[in-house]
Amino acid sequence: MSQTLDSRTSWTRLALSLALSLIGNVGMWAIIVILPAVQAEFGLDRADASIPYTLTMLGFALGNFLIGGWVDRWGVSRALAVSALMIAGSFGAAALAPNLWTLSAVQAVIGFATAASFGPLIADVSQWFLKRRGIAVAIIASGNYLSGAFWPLILADILAGPGWRAAYLVIAATALAVMLPMTWALRKPLPEEAMRASETAAALRARTSGLSPRMLTWALAAAGIGCCVAMSMPQVHIVAYCVDLGYGPAVGAEMLSLMLLGGVGSRLVSGLLADRLGGVLTLLIGSTLQMLALFLYLPTTGLMPLYIVSLVFGLAQGGIVPSYALIVREYLPPKEAGARVGFVIMATILGMALGGWMSGWIYDLTGSYRWAFLNGIAFNALNVAIMLGILIRSRPRRPAMAAA
Repeated sequence: MSQTLDSRTSWTRLALSLALSLIGNVGMWAIIVILPAVQAEFGLDRADASIPYTLTMLGFALGNFLIGGWVDRWGVSRALAVSALMIAGSFGAAALAPNLWTLSAVQAVIGFATAASFGPLIADVSQWFLKRRGIAVAIIASGNYLSGAFWPLILADILAGPGWRAAYLVIAATALAVMLPMTWALRKPLPEEAMRASETAAALRARTSGLSPRMLTWALAAAGIGCCVAMSMPQVHIVAYCVDLGYGPAVGAEMLSLMLLGGVGSRLVSGLLADRLGGVLTLLIGSTLQMLALFLYLPTTGLMPLYIVSLVFGLAQGGIVPSYALIVREYLPPKEAGARVGFVIMATILGMALGGWMSGWIYDLTGSYRWAFLNGIAFNALNVAIMLGILIRSRPRRPAMAAA
């Protein structure tokens, strides 16, 4: 066992990565908070107003895949430094956007740059742990949700005053002044002996799975699309849903923050479970709970019940996406961690992008979000079925009994 893995150095690096994640993931959440303001300013319907979010998530998906491969080759510090510059420049440009299509194009760049603070950063942190990899990945993945809980509350005050364009300028300045200098702290690479120890453990587990690396990767990608189409319904449209119910965008932002804070708790508990149960079973548990939580939204329109259901949903689904990264790291070579994790995370983000747009489209067709929730439940059932199949195939087979 390498002395580097699970060491004090590993935990220090995790803490620094978490701080960077808190800032760098703002690009995923800012567009959700400003969606009603953009819709009103440009005179859009709900589906068109969701286009900037969809392009943000498409850029985010592509960034997770491409930047993940770059991290394998050049290290996470350089990737994050370039990302900070891109976030600052693109948020500044978005603040000047004169129309929907200009804003949408810039949001794709924002999504791409933001990706460096998610999948690639998770992959890097996972390299520094073995025995405690589950909780370590859960902690760094929680940075995404902490960012989603932290930024909407700050941006809500700015939205109520100067407006969404001023909020975007604040984000640009923060990325340049705070995030960029912090990337220097992650420049140290993983020692080669630690890489070899991690690779040996992954190879031993892979031989017991009964699944080829390609089959496992594609199965996880398909499952990721299913779960995240479902996940996107409340996350993307909770602010707009509250506006429709007459509660206003500030209440929606509070519910989003509550949902994401619940997700942080869920991710931490899932990380502890994954260290004992493994990534596959942990993911299946989380996905099943998410589907059950979606059912709770169907009869709920009251203010306090919506707060409660949003918290329940956050507690149910928070550990799902990190579990994909854990499964990749448990079964596949560590030298391919950035690219493999990035590919699977890309699939989950494509699911978020598809679900965010699809929910708006269903709303425009039906005049309510009821069928959008049902659509999410159906996609979630697909995810559960795939994970059950992986779990059954991965179970150790008992040797056949000798004939008497």
